[in-house]
Amino acid sequence: GILSDLFPGVTIPEHDYGVLQSTIHSSLCQRSLQPLSSIISKVIQLYETMLVRHGVMLVGPTGGGKTTVYRVLADTLDTLYHAGHQNPFYRPVKTYVLNPKSVSMGELYGEVNPLTLEWRDGLMALCVRAAVQDFSDDHKWVISDGPVDALWIENMNTVLDDNKMLCLANSERIKLTPSIHMMFE
Repeated sequence: GILSDLFPGVTIPEHDYGVLQSTIHSSLCQRSLQPLSSIISKVIQLYETMLVRHGVMLVGPTGGGKTTVYRVLADTLDTLYHAGHQNPFYRPVKTYVLNPKSVSMGELYGEVNPLTLEWRDGLMALCVRAAVQDFSDDHKWVISDGPVDALWIENMNTVLDDNKMLCLANSERIKLTPSIHMMFE
């Protein structure tokens, strides 16, 4: 890989995930899934990515295990939290799942009712607002489950950059809290 090209002859030690890896194994078994090393590795990769990024995209074919990976990670974090482990990332997970392609842009982000001229939040705005107003230390994962389209993903630019802010058409801006992660599946 890249590291061996940059640092020839240097061997990188394997990281010991210990209790995390064994809990992932248990979570897979509880879901009646085979605890293959490949899926355990994918769950660990998602965990490591979420430690450093608030926006994550899970890419793969239909039926490839994307949903299983994030659900197993959520189960694992919840189990480790309730077992009393002190890692600050080991916390319960609340998920808000929506399919952006199944609704119009107005239904997704919000729109003004042409008859009453009143603003009505869309699904994404409602999910993000609910996550922001939840003051618990739990993780809040807003999951966009469906194909990514340039039409709706454009409005997510300010959410995914360092601003971490959802900007709505009514000029309202919703600032994401550190416990909120955006996931695209």
